[in-house]
Amino acid sequence: LQMAAGGTISVGIVLVLLLGEIDLSAGIVSGLCAAVMAALTVNAGVPAPAALGAGLLTGVAVGTLHGLWITRFGIPSFIVTLAGLIAWQGALLKVLGKTGTINLRDPLITGLAGTFFKGPVAYACVGLFIAYVAVGPLVTHHRRRAAGLTVAPLPFVAIRAIAISAFAIAAGVVLDADRGISSGLLFLVGAVIVMDFVLRRLRFGRMIYSIGGNAEAARRAGIPVQRVRAIVFVLASLFAGWGGILGASRLLAVNQSAGQGDVLLNAIAAAVIGGTSLFGGRGTAWAALLGV
Repeated sequence: LQMAAGGTISVGIVLVLLLGEIDLSAGIVSGLCAAVMAALTVNAGVPAPAALGAGLLTGVAVGTLHGLWITRFGIPSFIVTLAGLIAWQGALLKVLGKTGTINLRDPLITGLAGTFFKGPVAYACVGLFIAYVAVGPLVTHHRRRAAGLTVAPLPFVAIRAIAISAFAIAAGVVLDADRGISSGLLFLVGAVIVMDFVLRRLRFGRMIYSIGGNAEAARRAGIPVQRVRAIVFVLASLFAGWGGILGASRLLAVNQSAGQGDVLLNAIAAAVIGGTSLFGGRGTAWAALLGV
């Protein structure tokens, strides 16, 4: 329950670290996006879906601003996001107003991280997870082997698939015996799976690895280095905003401490502990889930 918000923020941090960059504003951006969502739905009476969209768009706007400063003016990401860390703290206080806290009451928003799935629905979720993480690599192994490509030894792939399946089933049984699988956990795992697919299967993901490994070589190969960097910072702030909204949904409120404290440190630590290199080019989206 507790790791959904921080883990979601960490997914965006993984992308930034793969470029060999850093984002020091992810924590406070998560709080700012949650505050915008809360202020609109509670104070302004905006419908919950529109307020959620505005909160996420706030993250996109912040990420776009950071990306432009980094790519257009050549300012290091450390400096830009450090400035953002300070600036968005002030924006957070401004959005929250004099009371400094906003309590959430809309069932759609509170249900984002507060819904639980039991029984057949829970085990269906476990089955889908196993299909992607355990069965998928076996199918890929067979196809690569049939095409004459280099593959890992089949026993290694099979043992890993069995271990992951056993862990997922055991987790499903334990959670189902309690309240069930939380929607926050599903959102986190879903984000990890989507970004894992992007990084491993799509051209954009390969460009991220190439830039993180050697930016100059990537540029000479025709990769739009600056554009990819800008998009990654937009994605990082978007995931930060979504993580902040999930955290607000779980706590049923947004206050002045939202996104502050050890939120940023834990998000970066999760990415690194999960296996993402601080120097770029090495790591996977699963690092966020494993690390957190």
